[in-house]
Amino acid sequence: MSADPKDPLEDSDRERVMDLEVRLAYQDRQVRELDALVRLFGERLDQAERELRQLKQALVSPEAPQGPGNERPPHY
Repeated sequence: MSADPKDPLEDSDRERVMDLEVRLAYQDRQVRELDALVRLFGERLDQAERELRQLKQALVSPEAPQGPGNERPPHY
């Protein structure tokens, strides 16, 4: 078989290959964007966990209440 440039099968194959290349390029871009988003969310989660640990450490223990609201009034 000779390769005739007007052969509809070859044109169809070329269109299919082009379509696949376009889809692959789009998917590659999507994967890069999603990877960046996952990394960003991971960093934000790490920061939130650090802040939560700091808040927990800063809380006063309920077993040892402190402050004027927990003192006995002077008439006792």
